[in-house]
Amino acid sequence: MTMQYLEIVSVDVEAVVALYERLFGLTFDAPDPDLGSARVARQADGSLVGVRAPLAAHEEPVVRVYLAVADIEEAVRVAEVGGATIAYGPERQGERGTFAIYFQGGAKHGFWQP
Repeated sequence: MTMQYLEIVSVDVEAVVALYERLFGLTFDAPDPDLGSARVARQADGSLVGVRAPLAAHEEPVVRVYLAVADIEEAVRVAEVGGATIAYGPERQGERGTFAIYFQGGAKHGFWQP
């Protein structure tokens, strides 16, 4: 199991970015329109950390891990069979790949096919 993208939705993006830069030595780029204007940093292993503001009034702050999968359609199917609720996707996200969000066990999860 490999993390592809760590998404942090926060009401104070710049404070979170500053903390992660100080704590973990990350360098965040300018807002990326392909990822909801998230400020994105690439880790040494190639995985991404993105920090963005809520995209709608009803979106609450959350930390969501997107796990890398080879076949996102199959991963979504298996999650549904296992009782997950698919909240979004699979959806192509610019040049970065395809993602899906699902709810399982009271938590929000994600899949990402690079």
